[in-house]
Amino acid sequence: MQSLSVNSLNSGKRIKIFTWHIHGTYLYYLSLGDYEIYIPVSKEPKPGYVGRGPTFPFGENVHEVDEEKVKELELDCILFQTRKNFLDDQYETLSAEQRELPKIYLEHDPPQEITPYTKHIITDSSISLVHVTHFNSLMWDNNNVPFTVIEHGVKVRTVPYSGELERGIVVINNIERRGRRLGLDVFLEVQKHVPIDLVGMGAEKLGLGEVLHPELPEFLSRYRFFFNPIRFTSLGLAVCEAMVMGIPVLGLATTELASVIKNGETGIVHTDINYLINAMKDLLSNREKAQQIGAAGQEMAKKRFDIKRFNADWLRVFNETISKHQHSKIVL
Repeated sequence: MQSLSVNSLNSGKRIKIFTWHIHGTYLYYLSLGDYEIYIPVSKEPKPGYVGRGPTFPFGENVHEVDEEKVKELELDCILFQTRKNFLDDQYETLSAEQRELPKIYLEHDPPQEITPYTKHIITDSSISLVHVTHFNSLMWDNNNVPFTVIEHGVKVRTVPYSGELERGIVVINNIERRGRRLGLDVFLEVQKHVPIDLVGMGAEKLGLGEVLHPELPEFLSRYRFFFNPIRFTSLGLAVCEAMVMGIPVLGLATTELASVIKNGETGIVHTDINYLINAMKDLLSNREKAQQIGAAGQEMAKKRFDIKRFNADWLRVFNETISKHQHSKIVL
């Protein structure tokens, strides 16, 4: 097995990346870049080994590989996305030779334990560490390992925002199981005062159930506003998508969202739930104001979450990681 040489990075060959199907929406946006992605599929369902799945319109550059045949692949880089990928999956799925390839660890979340003292699992500076938000990179103790922040990029089917429904919408998977961190109590409190719906996996009891990602734009476009009740997380892709669509977003002024929304102009954020409830009532009674805030947020979001920038950032990191690995081998 041979990986690309440093010189071949500029020879027109597409880099071959191996990763696991962890966050479907993120993987879909990642797959829009100029590289090949290989993901494993298992006979028995298990996290990370679901292949392409039926939800996202992946292109021909996303390849399913039987987990038992992964060791036969000729690859250029390994992309880890979870602790399990790093601690277990690589030893069960990859060959010894593949485990010597250039490596990237993509951190999707802030630390769940005691912050800001939680040390990241990556301690080896030869592994490229990538955070999806500056908040994540701030909260983790990165062990003095150099890191890169690649902010989200989204591509949403163009559906005009109407806001005709005098209701709000929340998009969160398994909010009941995930509890306070994802803002279950906040959602239930808001629901007492404002008409608001919930969609997502596991939302059948508290909301409307799951709406598949390709159908979300048209579904969401009729709601007056989008509410993000999450206390502590990264920056949800659903928030980025809603803003790009021109839907006014309200949320807690915590984590990365506090740096995304300019309060009262490109959206509404606060740590006072009553403030947010009153703002929601205001938007429900003032459709024109909702449209104005949504339009301002859309203008900002299209620039900040540009999919071309996102894919270019990733291609740069892939190239730099592979090049650094090759140069270190030459030095050795």
